[in-house]
Amino acid sequence: MDINLVINAIKTIAPAAASPIINQAQRNETVIKVLQYLNLDPAQPPKDVNAVYAYALVEYGVDKPEPILTFFREKEVKRAFWKAFNENPSAFVTDAENFLDWNILGDEIREAKIKLLPEFQEFYQVFVSVAKRTRHPAEVLADSKFKALPEKSSYTDDFKALIEEKIKRFCGRQFVFDEFNSFLQNHNKGYFTVIGDAGMGKSAIAAKYVYDHKALCYFNDITRPNNRPEKFLRSIFQQLIDRYELQNAENADLPALLTKVSEKLAGDERLVIVVDALDEVEQEPGAENLLYLPKTLPERIYFLLTRRHYAPNKKRLFTEGVKQQELDLTASQYADENRKDVKEYIRAFINDDEREHDGLIKWMEIRHISPEFFIKYVAEKSQNNFMYLRYVLPNIAEGFYKKANLDELPQGLPDYYQQHWVRMGMKEDPKELMVIILFILVQFSTSPTLKMIADIAEKEEDEVEKVLDEWVEYLRKREIQGQLCYSIYHTSFLDFLKAKRELRRTRKLFQIVDQRISDYLY
Repeated sequence: MDINLVINAIKTIAPAAASPIINQAQRNETVIKVLQYLNLDPAQPPKDVNAVYAYALVEYGVDKPEPILTFFREKEVKRAFWKAFNENPSAFVTDAENFLDWNILGDEIREAKIKLLPEFQEFYQVFVSVAKRTRHPAEVLADSKFKALPEKSSYTDDFKALIEEKIKRFCGRQFVFDEFNSFLQNHNKGYFTVIGDAGMGKSAIAAKYVYDHKALCYFNDITRPNNRPEKFLRSIFQQLIDRYELQNAENADLPALLTKVSEKLAGDERLVIVVDALDEVEQEPGAENLLYLPKTLPERIYFLLTRRHYAPNKKRLFTEGVKQQELDLTASQYADENRKDVKEYIRAFINDDEREHDGLIKWMEIRHISPEFFIKYVAEKSQNNFMYLRYVLPNIAEGFYKKANLDELPQGLPDYYQQHWVRMGMKEDPKELMVIILFILVQFSTSPTLKMIADIAEKEEDEVEKVLDEWVEYLRKREIQGQLCYSIYHTSFLDFLKAKRELRRTRKLFQIVDQRISDYLY
């Protein structure tokens, strides 16, 4: 069957842009109409494999934008799909991306912000579903050579929620991805490190790359008990074994596993492992690399790392014959790019499609501030810090600054955290219990339970819980092994608190509390 007829039928009967399909019932009805228009039986797919492809394209594509329909029409894409279906599903994405690199359709798909991997996964599953309702393609499915769609098209569930949270309203940073892509093109293996201050979006960059490329990943977090080398190695080992179906790998070390993977990579395929926040790793001093990252790498193996600025003796990334490259987000050459991305983020927030942030619009209207002036002014206030924007913009929308003028907004992230400090009641003669609880939270490398905090503070649990409840917006509260645990909500705020003179360990009160912490733990 001519695929052009299929696409024209979909565009005629179910134009995605003109009349979006509202619910599943309407969608099913539209699929039936298109199939009938093409003289295909809605109850029984045809046996011919090319007709199955067309049939699957209808079931998949009735509410899809035209560029992705055109993509699955192309001969090169169909050829890559049959190769994937019969031999190796993981090869499709590489072949398809190579096609889009030179074909003008690639520009249309990128402009439409279509993510290729999820679309391929969805179409693949629809094709399999249709094939199972026929005889000949079902025999292909039963063939021993057939492989189910591999886990390559998804990332580990351990970080799914974190990744999806980090990429909300993600804007810009294209210069970072361009630099990294150039690194991949120019070197056959290596370490690429993104460096920057707290709040510059390093973790969001890592999350965005993982999301777009379904890369293997690990996100360190000093406020959670996952920032140890053994946790990292266990996670990466399992991801490598699952994705590449490695056999007899239980006793292998990381270099050996990477060598096995390198030998399995097809064509121009590469393996990129993303590791976020090396500065938050808890590891004993020594000559080894942080997280025991390998000193040598096999061909086509790359690590994309992020970390804050570090002293030379704290780098702990030694290599032999492996290219290392760093991109410093604070470098003057990227100042214009950072400023542009920050403005784009603010503009996207103001123009939110769901109109969640009418409060921000009203705040500007009351003060007779135009959106463009607001964008320019707040960008300067933010000091190009995305974390500042992530919290200050919603705060304005939610009424935290309803009595403030534009020039009264906090100046940069430190000033924003100082407002936290004041709102927590720590500036004007705070109660001793509040000071002790905050000191305990700052000093713990893991998340203490309510009972631990109360025992160390030598207070009743309900007294401690009352204080913690007052600080709910500044704390991360989660259940671990059936017990509620608490930690400071972000490492940059934790750093701010550690630097406060009022929380220095040299105070006599804290020397006593410090001893109680040691006694409790050891």
